Amino acid sequence: MNRTPGILLAALLIALTTSPLAATTEYEGTTAGGAYYRIAVPDNWNGDLVIWNRGFSFSGPKPVTDLGVLAEIQMIEGFAVAASSLRQGGWALFKSNKDLRALVAAFRRDVGRTPGRIIISGGSLGGGVAVHALEKGRLPNVVGAYTVCGAVGGSRSWDGGLDLRLAYDVICAGIPEAAIPGGPTGLERNSDWTPEDVERAVNACTGIDRLPSRRSRAQKRNLARLLELAQIPPTFLQPAMDFATRGLADLTFDRGKLKGRQGIGNENVDYGDAELNAAIQRVAPQKRAAKKLAKSFTPTGKVKGAKIVNLHTSGDGLVIVENQSEYAAVVPPENLTIGIVVERVPSHCFFSPAEVLAGWESTLAWINGGEQPTAADIQANCEEIADVLGGPCRIDPDYEIADMDGRIRPRGD
Repeated sequence: MNRTPGILLAALLIALTTSPLAATTEYEGTTAGGAYYRIAVPDNWNGDLVIWNRGFSFSGPKPVTDLGVLAEIQMIEGFAVAASSLRQGGWALFKSNKDLRALVAAFRRDVGRTPGRIIISGGSLGGGVAVHALEKGRLPNVVGAYTVCGAVGGSRSWDGGLDLRLAYDVICAGIPEAAIPGGPTGLERNSDWTPEDVERAVNACTGIDRLPSRRSRAQKRNLARLLELAQIPPTFLQPAMDFATRGLADLTFDRGKLKGRQGIGNENVDYGDAELNAAIQRVAPQKRAAKKLAKSFTPTGKVKGAKIVNLHTSGDGLVIVENQSEYAAVVPPENLTIGIVVERVPSHCFFSPAEVLAGWESTLAWINGGEQPTAADIQANCEEIADVLGGPCRIDPDYEIADMDGRIRPRGD
């Protein structure tokens, strides 16, 4: 077992810290690209920097309030912590590397020193931002990354979004209240549809917001077909449809993204359903847009020696756990440790405090010269601190992550 020295002490420190750190200097500002940033440097700064990356958000850039759930303990350990709002909402990876370079430049200017080592962290979309930066961010001396429920499989997630969006049009056809205009672009250009509008339409088709006993026979059938296609728990259907409508429209029409071009297609996809195969709209991606989307991003595994630990929940229906198998297929195993939290109730990013801290401390010990941790090591470290910090500890070392092809149907040639 690769137990992490001092992890119990770290847990005690965070448990005893009941107010913001007083001995910290903070800096805030905006970059030339329009992103906000926030930097916190403790008086006991060790010279290194942790960059936190936020999750998916439809809102534009605004002042940063979140430096990550571990920011306080990281500063106790001597790290400076920083975050960028990113200049883009939605799938922000088109400009995220520029924003992180601007963040590091702001750090040098405001703090007056170049950080020594950089560790990149993030959750959900921010996990994708983090591993994208490892490969193409051109940041100085990045030694590792720690992500939770990260979209590390890259832009392939949009294939699943398109499939759900076009299948919805087939399954919910003939129900006026369920109609959502836009099809393969998610919504029509300049649509004013709100999350509530999408929710009402989906509910009209499936009755998902009602008790099962109050759904019509047709709604039960429609719901079952959509869930079978998407392979997600029922609680994730509404957020998945928001991603496949408003999120897809933002991706398609934003001038900083695909500029109105179709970046994903389904020409040769077999949905395993003869009726759906025959009725679903078929669209071809435009080569230029598809290339731009793949660039922002598809993981290549060129992580330049960085040491990476990823945690994911098994039942995630928004950023599916198969992102991890997609990532592991290209990253050298000596650079990557994955821990899967097996949960009874499906969630997106619901980890216990002990699980999150155990993952971080295992990453840090590895970066500092220790052996590469295994999932069993992270679980053991979690169990050591669970009574102090709060469990449970549910990382299953034997969990086998399925291939993404089983959840998101591969595109044809």
